[in-house]
This record gives sequence, C-alpha cells and structure tokens, in this order.
Amino acid sequence: MRSTRKNMNGMGMAKIVLILIAVSIAFGFLFDFVATKIECAIYPQPSEYAEYVCKYSSEYGVPEELVWAVIKTESNFKASAVSGVGAVGLMQLMPDTFNEITNLRLNERLDAGMRYDPETNIRYGTYYLSYLYARYGNWSTAIAAYNAGLGKVDEWLENDDYATDNTLTYIPYKETRNYVQKVQKALQMYEDLY
Repeated sequence: MRSTRKNMNGMGMAKIVLILIAVSIAFGFLFDFVATKIECAIYPQPSEYAEYVCKYSSEYGVPEELVWAVIKTESNFKASAVSGVGAVGLMQLMPDTFNEITNLRLNERLDAGMRYDPETNIRYGTYYLSYLYARYGNWSTAIAAYNAGLGKVDEWLENDDYATDNTLTYIPYKETRNYVQKVQKALQMYEDLY
C-alpha cells in the first residue's frame, strides 16, 4: 500500500514538474513575442519608405538596415524634421551636402525644397553614405563623417591619437561619438529584428 502511494505521489510530482516546464516554455515564447513586438515598435520600418530604402540601398550598395538605422537616428521617421543647423528630412541632409550631391555627384538640378521629399531624401542620403564608405573604407568612419563632416573626420584620421591605419579609434566630439553609437545600436536592432 505504501509503495503504491509513493508511486502515485511520484507520478503526481512528475506531472507537476512537466506542467511547470510546459508553462515556463510557453511563458518564454510569449515573453519573446511581446518583446519583439515592442522592439519593432521602437525600431520600425514604415511601409511608406520601404520601397525607397530597398531600391536605393541596392542601387548604391548600402545595407538596408544601415539606411533604416540612420533614418531612425536622424529624424525618427519624420519627413518634415529640421535640425537647429538646417539639416532637413528623413536623413537630415544639409543644404551644402544636398547641393554637392545634386550638382557634382549625380549631375542633377533639383530645387533645395526637394530635400523634404521622402524619396529624394532617402536617395541622396543613401548615395552620400555610399560615397563616404567608398572614401573611408569602413562604415563606422563613414557614419562619423555623415554626422561631423568630411573635414573633421579627415582631420581626426591624420591624428595618431584618434586613428590607426586610416580607421578612427577615438572620436573626440562627444556628439559624433554618441551619434555613431546610436546608429550602431539601431543597426544591430534592425539586423536582429528584420
């Protein structure tokens, strides 16, 4: 009689353990699902821009996830965004950068107001990222130049305190250093989520 009770108690415990394991696994899947949904809300890929990001990242050889990360960091997907220094649009193009790209690089004649147009802004911003990558040979330095400008990055690359083998090892501007970190974090999120 005692061995039967022990057996029944042992079987009951095994069932409880199995139920607890099943509930834990289900909770883990649910938690992962909810966390992913939250992360996707924080790092979205708005459908109204997806075609442009896909098209121009492919055309100019820039990873899609990097374009999304720059847009997220620069404007948080606000096409009408304007910075205190005059950068505008989704990818926050400066007037001089826009003029250089339109006149010298792509040999087009676009009105400065076109910087607000989402397709034009994504096209030009993506082109500019590809240009910076071709110039510097790595994305971190290209991202730093996107924020601080070519002149500053060229200066830093000439300084042994900031660069080794034409690669930035330290960014002296806190704003640019933080910017590069934000873009890299967003890039990692886009790579993980999509």
